[in-house]
Amino acid sequence: MPPRCAGPRGVARVDTGGILYWLVVPASAPVVPPARRLLAYVLRYRGAFLYGFVCVLLTTAIGLAGPWVLKYAIDDLHQGVTAGKIRFYAAATFALAVLGGLFRFLMRRVIIGASRDIEYDLRNDFFAALQRLDLAYYQRHRTGDLMSRATNDLNAVRMMIGPAVMYTANTAMTFVVALVLMFSLNRRLLLLALIPLPFVSLAVRYFGAAIHRRFEAIQEQLSTISAVTQESLSGVRVVRAYGQEAFELERFRVANEEYLRRNRVLTRLQGIYLPSMGLLMGVGGLTVLWMGSRDVVAGRMSLGDLVAFNAYLMMLSWPMIAFGWVTNLLQRGMASWKRMLDVMDTPPGITDVAATGALTGLEQVRGQLEIRGLTFAYGDRPVLRDVSAVLPAGTTTAIVGGTGSGKSTLLNLIPRLHEPPPGTVFLDGVDVRHVPLAVLRGAIGFVPQEPFLFSDTLAGNIAFGAADGALPQSRVDEAARLSRLDQDLPNFPEGWSTTVGERGITLSGGQKQRTAIARAVAIDPRILVLDDALSAVDTHTEEEILTRLGAVMRERTTILVSHRISTVRNADQILVLDDGRIAERGTHDELVAHGGLYASLYRKQLLEEELAAS
Repeated sequence: MPPRCAGPRGVARVDTGGILYWLVVPASAPVVPPARRLLAYVLRYRGAFLYGFVCVLLTTAIGLAGPWVLKYAIDDLHQGVTAGKIRFYAAATFALAVLGGLFRFLMRRVIIGASRDIEYDLRNDFFAALQRLDLAYYQRHRTGDLMSRATNDLNAVRMMIGPAVMYTANTAMTFVVALVLMFSLNRRLLLLALIPLPFVSLAVRYFGAAIHRRFEAIQEQLSTISAVTQESLSGVRVVRAYGQEAFELERFRVANEEYLRRNRVLTRLQGIYLPSMGLLMGVGGLTVLWMGSRDVVAGRMSLGDLVAFNAYLMMLSWPMIAFGWVTNLLQRGMASWKRMLDVMDTPPGITDVAATGALTGLEQVRGQLEIRGLTFAYGDRPVLRDVSAVLPAGTTTAIVGGTGSGKSTLLNLIPRLHEPPPGTVFLDGVDVRHVPLAVLRGAIGFVPQEPFLFSDTLAGNIAFGAADGALPQSRVDEAARLSRLDQDLPNFPEGWSTTVGERGITLSGGQKQRTAIARAVAIDPRILVLDDALSAVDTHTEEEILTRLGAVMRERTTILVSHRISTVRNADQILVLDDGRIAERGTHDELVAHGGLYASLYRKQLLEEELAAS
């Protein structure tokens, strides 16, 4: 559920000094139509499209010249056949075929190549849009749906701005010029040939709208299939553990069956559309052949003219059929483009604003945190209530409390993973909302409750937080030593170059947590946040890791969240959260002497340890 304190309604992209910021822009900015938005990408490659349209023009001209050459050949050979005439017209026909093939190749290479370049730009911008969206957005949308928009919808958009544009230009030119040439050959036959065109236009209008609606439904269902597949593969361990393979197969089968049904509806529609176009054009062709033959017999028209006229009429059949195919591509592409814009136009709930405080660089961060009267809710569900605390630079603060007391939410507000209300969270006396995100998050080494590892090497995962994604091997070794991951190194077949698999599937829970700790320590942060980061290791390993981290923690502000008293007992201060409020605060000895919630938790864990020992 999204947090109540949502961000601004609009953002603008600004690149300053190599750091990307998203600045607030007025929410009342004019809305640009989707077609114009896409045109902006096309205009970046206007030179290539101009060159491509020249090739389209030449391809069309050469194709239209063929029937005209055939007209002269038939009329000339009707007067008398000679070897010279045959060689001349054969050479002319061959030359037109070669030139037509050459320019058709260039037409496709240039225009479709440009569409690939636009696809590249769109993919980068779409991924950038995903990167700037806040956590609440991903809580509302499924990963499979977003991936479908980034792949299937993007391909449909490319088809619209590549093949669809190319064939639209080609067929439009063919249609117009062929009509002019047919008019010059026989006006009466042209009028007869045009009788079916109004019906063709009505068919295109009706079927085009119907195709658009059905394709939108198909893309939505494809997103559902992608989401089901992604969830099933990501949760394969849970599926295996509970023996739910049959259930997952049935869930996928139902989604796939609905996808097939929607495609069959579209296929039936297209199956009616294309033959109906051919039928309408065939009626016109039959009429022309019948009336034209009478004119040739009566001497009102030469045989060459009739052959050329019929050839141009057949050329008109392809534009009509191609226009239907192009209409399909355009409808699909525009539907997909709107689905992509739904993501790209979503304003991020957390935006980077111009810095108004003194913190404009990482070197200026000391690490003092202060929380003033913080109240926060997800929707209508309050999570934190009037929380206030000071975390001096260089000290260790522990946060304990029951499940659902708001510990992780409080930690997520510090690096603005969720947006805190104005005037509630401060870094070195500056509201974190006024600290550039690159500075704020660059100063924090964050180990989440559920560590996420990428399908990369161990060294690559540890170096992930570095600015350029690369760290000296000495830094990797030191970070691994501090997290006690170095003792597991001999067990990895390729050392630091061992690939850990998707989400670190080849590692144990403790190894994942220690890798995440090494990643946080490796960037030498001013603030170290450990959100229950030692829950998957045994108490002996935990004690050794904390001992190794001791020197590191003394040099920076550290926040520890843990359910184990052994983890937090040496903290400079301990905050006890209960139902979103700070119920107690103090050192370990002070809280035990106080006899409140913390003391009760301490006695309970001591009893559990005694029972386990016995």
